[in-house]
Amino acid sequence: MVHEGLLLYANVICTVLLFLYIYRIRRLIGFQLGMNISMIAGGMLAITTGVLLIAQFPLQFAPVTIITAVLGMVVGAIFGVLFDYQTMLTGWANGLMMGLMAPMIGAVTDGSMLFIWFMELSLLVAFSFVAWSARGT
Repeated sequence: MVHEGLLLYANVICTVLLFLYIYRIRRLIGFQLGMNISMIAGGMLAITTGVLLIAQFPLQFAPVTIITAVLGMVVGAIFGVLFDYQTMLTGWANGLMMGLMAPMIGAVTDGSMLFIWFMELSLLVAFSFVAWSARGT
């Protein structure tokens, strides 16, 4: 069994690496793809973080919800600002919504390792699609 803290750390590292890659080629990416990138980055990081944190701290609903919502908003906005302000707003809003929903989903699954691994795989696949689609521009 992998500790949730290590998965959180790995998610942050993957997000930073994706940001650095997108930052280098941001001028080649159109605003529509940029909007999808900001939504995926903020949303997926917020939902996986929320599920992991609620599994780690099962009775701390309010702090976990606040942390995941803020994290989703910040990451979505940071990825969005690479392109334009409309994309920043979309990434911010999507990160907020996913951050608010993530602890609820995590609480319902009751820390199931199968679901946690499913969310981690979804994050990796989503980030891989982002990198692959950005490379094709």
